[in-house]
Amino acid sequence: MIAGVIFLLLGMSIRVKDLSKDYKGQKAVDGISFEAVPGRILGFLGPNGAGKSTTMRMLTGYLKPDSGRAEVCGFDAQLQSMEVRRIIGYLPENTPLYTDMYVKEFLTFAAEAYGLVEPKRKVELALEQVGLKDEAHKKISMLSKGYRQRVGLAQAIIHDPKVLILDEPTSGLDPNQLAEIRELIKKLGRDKTLILSTHIMQEVEALCDDIVIISKGRIVANDSIKSLKDAHTGAALESIFKILTA
Repeated sequence: MIAGVIFLLLGMSIRVKDLSKDYKGQKAVDGISFEAVPGRILGFLGPNGAGKSTTMRMLTGYLKPDSGRAEVCGFDAQLQSMEVRRIIGYLPENTPLYTDMYVKEFLTFAAEAYGLVEPKRKVELALEQVGLKDEAHKKISMLSKGYRQRVGLAQAIIHDPKVLILDEPTSGLDPNQLAEIRELIKKLGRDKTLILSTHIMQEVEALCDDIVIISKGRIVANDSIKSLKDAHTGAALESIFKILTA
């Protein structure tokens, strides 16, 4: 029984080994290794330019690493990129949306692109999950930044992916929206492998179990939040972040 659970966790995990990427001779990501497993939300943090977005693009198969390996649910992110894209949901920081489309129309397009069975039902479920039912018949161009972010999140979860990578998912949300999306992220993280990247330390404290901090392309922390705090005599996460990335 225990062996079966371990096998299941490994089969749904993200495993990164010695991943590197250069841009014109400059190391954007420099030999990083870490794991993310279902049921434990991983906070992926770092200053601007630290290599976070580059790493996430390599994990999702959109960018080829120069060396190293990334596995998503046992699939190689480069050699089996189509398989990875079927099981991963990705919300980039600047969500690409077709703003001339209506919300429901855009999500229907996404559902059909994934080849989902019962696309209408999947669209309705995604709208309900992210709190967009009242906005479903509006053009995306008419929505606020916060609601556009919800459309991007709905698109990321519409195919019920095993893995979610969310880059600044709460950007532009007001306090009420923030509370709702936090609860949704917590719920999604219970049975999915979920990586959350954000600059907001309160988000990390509220949502994450584990944390990876990257600075100048290298990992400077890789631990549970509790263990990291214990190692710094209970200091606030923001203070720890400043010390490690100075």
